Amino acid sequence: MSHVFLVAAEDSGDAFGADVIDALRAADPSVRISGIGGARMRDRGAHTDVDMSGLAVLGLVEGLKAYGRVKQAVEDTADAIIKADPDSVVLIDSWGFMWRVARALKLRGVRAKRIKLIGPQVWATRPGRARVLAQWVDHLLCIHPFEQPFYVKWNLPTTVIGNPALHRLPKGDSAAFRIRHGIPLDAPVVGLLPGSRKAEMRRVAPTLMEATRIVRERDPRRHVVCMVAPSVIHEVEALAGSQNFPIVLVKEEAEKADAYAAMTVAIACSGTVTTELAAQGAAVVTGYKLGWITWALLRFFLFKSRFSALVNVAANREVIPEFLQTSFNARNIEQAVEDRLANPRVLKSQQDGQREALRIMAGTGRPAAEIAAETILKLS
Repeated sequence: MSHVFLVAAEDSGDAFGADVIDALRAADPSVRISGIGGARMRDRGAHTDVDMSGLAVLGLVEGLKAYGRVKQAVEDTADAIIKADPDSVVLIDSWGFMWRVARALKLRGVRAKRIKLIGPQVWATRPGRARVLAQWVDHLLCIHPFEQPFYVKWNLPTTVIGNPALHRLPKGDSAAFRIRHGIPLDAPVVGLLPGSRKAEMRRVAPTLMEATRIVRERDPRRHVVCMVAPSVIHEVEALAGSQNFPIVLVKEEAEKADAYAAMTVAIACSGTVTTELAAQGAAVVTGYKLGWITWALLRFFLFKSRFSALVNVAANREVIPEFLQTSFNARNIEQAVEDRLANPRVLKSQQDGQREALRIMAGTGRPAAEIAAETILKLS
């Protein structure tokens, strides 16, 4: 009987960790699961007393401020893993935190296999991270085939699992969602995905909300649906409560697929959610803003990719409009949304482009969690 310990420090990692736990149990009902994560992983029995709050930092300055907190969490996590004595440890996403956990485990002589689930975007920024990862982990489960060459030179074994967002949600029922929430079947629905980190609530969410307000004021027949991440419920509730137009707040994970499917156009904080939305057929407009020091380092020294959204990376063109840093403002975002709501041809062209990009991203077509679970069990 294999014993697998999973670690997730952010909301997206918690979601994928839950998927992997389900896939592990489906592949081997006798597998023993332990872990550290959020509500979804805890619901599946992966829980300890280690506090992961405050680790989802955004940018260089925030990272420096949180260093003491991260350092302590690394030690607490290593202690929990040593106490559990698993056969393998799966470190999900969150590059800065997870490589430090892997290092702590190796330096402390922990016998468990160290498996990194989703690697840093070495193809976009700082390829030197491949060397660091190879030094501290035994295997990498990566999303894209084009990541593998970065690790070959450092002799780190890799397995391509595909994009987890493509199979995370079942096909949503737009009509059922609209009926439940009193939204006419033919009414335009503007989605709002303001982020899942505290820093995003300060730096990104207000601008996305302002763009949503302008779009709504142009046509009161438009309905606004906001998907709320568990990690920022109170912040989103406060932001929504300060608006003078109605917003449907969706807090239940069970409603996510239906909510996404009901959205005509979604205004989203850049991240995994853009792929999830595209997979449900919503046209996506995305944006992001970092601290200026962090942005300057990324823009001029580190960032190599033309795009931030993986759909655009796969398509090698801007299918999803991106408004980053200097172009990140409510007017730009609102205009892109308006173009899609007012012009069916523009809307359809984007949806077609998203579908083609998703086809490229799908790879073998097997769910990423299934491939990940299969590999983890072989290594355990």
